[in-house]
Amino acid sequence: MSQRAPVFIVGCPRSGTTLLGSYLRATGKFADYRAEADVFSVLKPAFGNLRFARNRKRLMDRWLRSRLFQVSGLDPDDIRPRVMAECRCEGDFLRVQMEQIAYRQGLERWFDQTPDNLLYIRDIDRQIPGSLFIHIIRDGRDVALSYVKQGWSKSLSRDFQSQLLLAGSYWKWIVRRGRHDGHALGSRYIEVRFEQLVENPRETLADLGAFIGERFDCDEAVAKGTGWLQRANTSFPEETDGGRLSPVGRWKRILTGQQLHALEAVLSDYLSELGYACTAKSVLAASRRAQVTGVTHQFLFDTKHWLKSNTPLGRLVDLSRIDCA
Repeated sequence: MSQRAPVFIVGCPRSGTTLLGSYLRATGKFADYRAEADVFSVLKPAFGNLRFARNRKRLMDRWLRSRLFQVSGLDPDDIRPRVMAECRCEGDFLRVQMEQIAYRQGLERWFDQTPDNLLYIRDIDRQIPGSLFIHIIRDGRDVALSYVKQGWSKSLSRDFQSQLLLAGSYWKWIVRRGRHDGHALGSRYIEVRFEQLVENPRETLADLGAFIGERFDCDEAVAKGTGWLQRANTSFPEETDGGRLSPVGRWKRILTGQQLHALEAVLSDYLSELGYACTAKSVLAASRRAQVTGVTHQFLFDTKHWLKSNTPLGRLVDLSRIDCA
């Protein structure tokens, strides 16, 4: 594989993409852009086909006012002429931006850590050939719990359990879809477990180093990763007060028996397929209803994603996301 191939860190949000990105930065070989570019999930549906100059101009007019551009360290003259001259798709736009950031920093390689790119593996592979993909997977029960704590679970009900089931269903949907597309790439796709990265980072980083073609200084990388766990991007900052953050198996400490039964009714088949042990020994009548709810959620996610990707409804995407660093 190319020693200059870009790397895409993908995964269901709240699965550890930021942590994994901190490890790649520790190699000193990748451009430091501490943001999620949201090119495929936000800019593509909002601005349409970039083969048309008017769409490229609209994109640049908005992008250069965004917070995500401001943290890039670039000047408008670094990127506007290349985008207008070279870009014919969203992959071109991301590549040009990241190449310019890397050039500014005196580096040759770059990576993107937008979790939602898990849904766009096929598009990225077609538009940026030779890219490498690292899919970080985390126990869906911990992901769902974190989702709800962040307030990201957009259930019509404010009931905690309803929000938990929606978040868990989303984890199952997006991880399954991403794995299906990723496995088609063969040796350019690898899966990493969040739990192993946290609890056994040296062995995990050795495998990752071989995959990306870069050597990790394990002592430095582990120190940086441990620091991240202590201070950043957790949904449970109260756990950092007076003790070490423990992000693995948090669901065991927080979920009630009823909540766990309902959630595992939705996730147990896929948790088992991924090697995560389930605790519920029976499925209650309420959990049967949860199973039906999970199937309904999967259909709704498929429909929403298709509409966003293939119809003008995608233009309604919330562009405020690119104003957040």
